[in-house]
Amino acid sequence: MPEKSPPRRKHTSGFSSLTESVLELLASGQATTRTELAALLGAAPSTVSFAVGQLLAHGLVAEEGTLSSTGGRPRKVLRLGGSDGYAVAADIGGKHAHVGVVRPGGGLTDVSTVPFATADGPEAALPGLVDTLEGLVERHGRQLLRGVGLCLPGPVDVEPGLVTLPARMPGWNRFPVRDWLEERFGAPVAIENDANCMAVGEHSVRPAEQRQSIMVKAGSGIGAGVIADGRLYRGGTGAAGEITHVRVEAAQDTPCSCGNTGCLETVASGAALVRILRERGRAVTTTEDVVQLASDADPEATRAVREAGRYLGRVLAANVNFFNPDAVYLGGILSSLEPFVAAVRSQLYEGCHPLVTEHLVIERAVLGADAGLVGAGQFALQRALAEALRAVTGHPS
Repeated sequence: MPEKSPPRRKHTSGFSSLTESVLELLASGQATTRTELAALLGAAPSTVSFAVGQLLAHGLVAEEGTLSSTGGRPRKVLRLGGSDGYAVAADIGGKHAHVGVVRPGGGLTDVSTVPFATADGPEAALPGLVDTLEGLVERHGRQLLRGVGLCLPGPVDVEPGLVTLPARMPGWNRFPVRDWLEERFGAPVAIENDANCMAVGEHSVRPAEQRQSIMVKAGSGIGAGVIADGRLYRGGTGAAGEITHVRVEAAQDTPCSCGNTGCLETVASGAALVRILRERGRAVTTTEDVVQLASDADPEATRAVREAGRYLGRVLAANVNFFNPDAVYLGGILSSLEPFVAAVRSQLYEGCHPLVTEHLVIERAVLGADAGLVGAGQFALQRALAEALRAVTGHPS
């Protein structure tokens, strides 16, 4: 059977719509050269080159190096944004923030971890973070700052840029985080939840053929980000990947932070493991304590971690059977424990159809703790591009 040609994307006539399509393909990683753009858009190479030239002229796209070719001339690689621009980003946890500088294409520098008291509320916690990020801006040049990205451990309403009904973020509900930060930085700000940031960050460094994936964050809480056809899939209301509140038999009537009982979070999250091990007589207060005990081969901690991995794996198996992804990536602090990862992997192989797992990649995130930071920076750069595109085309994109 002859190989199918790549699907062509429909676009209406006009420079603006073609420009948006070009930027969308570059932002999602589906294309990096003019040749790939022309094939995916079904447009003449000269038309694509004209659109790319306009984007280059406005600094929305840059050409960097060359891509090796099996024949003919080497092809120049297209990247989003000017090569000298950057975003500052922060991945917020319960007590700390992971911060750094993200370049177009996913390059990451100046990474550090600073105290961040999430439980004190946004108005008390954010000013210190702003000072830290401002220090990075002063070091790298304010004129080159393209945007600010924030990765948050709770449900995010992306359009207004705020958190909605977070389980472990007292005082953050409906606080206008994005507007608050934009007022202080004078630059575009992107707000996203941690699992989605990790999914986008990890996808940016994975092989191009892995276009469907599920990124699971297993830390104090549990979340998942979904990449479909090379792009983040948000769902109808932006809540795609909320596996943490799937009901599981093992949880029975254990109350959950969402108001229901029997959710996956109550038996498989880091917070659940702290509760379970305390009930079994272990002196733990944080997920880090649990990880340390399991790393030291404490029998009770190892057994609890393995059970948590099994519960997560059973819920994931239903999603993997339904979605049929190329890969399942595991991130978050619990993914550092081999008994946890092995239990998840075992349940996926046991609970999924052989055709689904035949080529399924199941492994830890290669970016590790930096995945969310890279994703937050990518979201910020894309938001900056969207605003710049609006200025070029004269209409929303």
